[in-house]
Amino acid sequence: MDPKSLIGAIDEKSCLDFLSMMVRQKSHSQTEGERELARIMARQMEAIGLQSELQPFDNGDRFNAIGRLKGTGGGKSLLFNGHLDTNPVTEGWTVDPWGGLVDDKFIYGIGVSNMKAGDAAYFCAVKTLLGAGVRLKGDVILTYVVGELQGGVGTLAAIRNGVKADYFINSEPSDLAAVTMHAAALSFVIELTGDTRHLSKREQSVDAIAAACDLIPRINAMTFSDARSEVHRSINRGHVGVVHGALGRELEEWRPPQVSDFVRIRGSARYAPGQTQEGVLADLAAELTQLETRFPGLKAKLVPEMIEGRPLMPPFEVSPTSRIVTSINAAYEAVRGEKQPTGAITPTRFYGTDAGHLYHELGMEGIVCGPGGRYNTMPDERVDIVDYLDMIRVYMLTILDICEVA
Repeated sequence: MDPKSLIGAIDEKSCLDFLSMMVRQKSHSQTEGERELARIMARQMEAIGLQSELQPFDNGDRFNAIGRLKGTGGGKSLLFNGHLDTNPVTEGWTVDPWGGLVDDKFIYGIGVSNMKAGDAAYFCAVKTLLGAGVRLKGDVILTYVVGELQGGVGTLAAIRNGVKADYFINSEPSDLAAVTMHAAALSFVIELTGDTRHLSKREQSVDAIAAACDLIPRINAMTFSDARSEVHRSINRGHVGVVHGALGRELEEWRPPQVSDFVRIRGSARYAPGQTQEGVLADLAAELTQLETRFPGLKAKLVPEMIEGRPLMPPFEVSPTSRIVTSINAAYEAVRGEKQPTGAITPTRFYGTDAGHLYHELGMEGIVCGPGGRYNTMPDERVDIVDYLDMIRVYMLTILDICEVA
């Protein structure tokens, strides 16, 4: 069976229609639309001959769609992982975010990049192989999870329901690059307490806003202790996203002639495999100790911000010599005639993805590689058609290599 003839035989219109159908489903996180799209995916997988099920979790209020193409035996198994939930629609759209519009270059819609194009690509890859009569030795498992935007609760539920394989591909948008490492995510809150005075006595005060202005660029420039290599350190990043300063813990704003004595900062840190949450918090605490020295009388408090029901997303890493990496590299080169960008790719290295859960919970070797990315989470979110179709082809060749033809 000639792989080149297989990848040249995909039904491009059918693949685009399938993705448009997915985009038209309003699958915001924790909504009936999210549940309905899971039901649709389960029916679609069953229709092409996969063993399909809806796996409930969260007291039965949510469920993942899981499909399995059973192999004849003797080959390695390959799991595809993607989420169905999407971000909300923002201002600035010039096309219908739910229309699934296709023009001569792009397919548009909310969630098409993050990450329905990846979801559709691995479905269409399997459908095309089955339509060509291909039989595989190893199993292919398709997971359509919900709740990735709540820290990956859907993938964690699938893992606890026994979903696993020899290798995985997480199809988050990477513009078809092979991402071999990404960061863990940690949110934190910093509270700065100063000492107020009227502006006429400002020299006697401890200005919490002035201290925050000193601190924020330092946090944004931070890297963290115990990085295994400079590559690992390159995915370290501190970031402040919310700042509120005024008078008192209630942050009263009606008295601007007084020096603000309280600031609350919310931020996020990214750190690499081998580094720890405890180490990151210790580094942040050390920065606050130095801030207190620069602003005598200031009191700084740091706490990690944990949201109930939202797990932390752990880091992910795979060796560039792993079979899944070399397999998808070879598939990409066969499709595009050039080397695949591979490694700790920017900006994907700063993402949090469900690959971290598969790596951390199961010790699986995998790769993050999907269509979309450059127009991700923005008005008129879209994916290049050529990237979507080439991703299907790359996935097909990777399946053939990992699972082997029977």
